[in-house]
Amino acid sequence: MNQQETTTPSAPTKKQVRKEIFEKLTGALAEYKQDLGEKKLATHVKKVSRLISRDLLRISKKNQEKAKKQSPKKAGKKSVKTSQVKTNP
Repeated sequence: MNQQETTTPSAPTKKQVRKEIFEKLTGALAEYKQDLGEKKLATHVKKVSRLISRDLLRISKKNQEKAKKQSPKKAGKKSVKTSQVKTNP
């Protein structure tokens, strides 16, 4: 039998984010390819995509942590001890 593992859509990995940013920047800066040269442009875009992806992942990680902290917690019942006061008859 052929068993396929289904993965749930989760947060993108560093590599995936970096590749997406690289592709978008390369497309946007295609007109500068002739001026700088293909290698130089690719090198610069690669460096920038690393920086941007690192910052994006940090921010998303912080947002996830904040969401976990803000989730409602079950309030436990506290037992209240009453002090015994002696009354004079």
